Amino acid sequence: QVQVEESGGGLVQAGGSLRLSCVQSGRTLSSFDVGWYRQAPGKAREKVSTISWDGGRTDYADSVKGRFTISRDNAKNTVYLQMDNLKPEDTAVYYCATGIGSLLLEKWAHWGQGTQVTVSS
Repeated sequence: QVQVEESGGGLVQAGGSLRLSCVQSGRTLSSFDVGWYRQAPGKAREKVSTISWDGGRTDYADSVKGRFTISRDNAKNTVYLQMDNLKPEDTAVYYCATGIGSLLLEKWAHWGQGTQVTVSS
């Protein structure tokens, strides 16, 4: 069985930084695409960033380009989302999703429980 777990959320002031971690257990992460999504109260789920299975392709939502960086360490079965210069509009629950071939299909096999990020003004 595959399990995905996010961590690293918290409360920060505008302009601060956080680093989120996504750990997959049950199967090695090396062959999996990974995506970060977020959802704020009253809003639709939004794709934040994705990274291909080999790390060769990364993509970002326009709202976070230049501020967020996605990376992976397959030896640790972990993907990171470094978030710098945070803004109040970044406040949301952040979810990690994994899957094989998911970048092409936009369908993710495994989801974590989410971690709360709150940015105060």
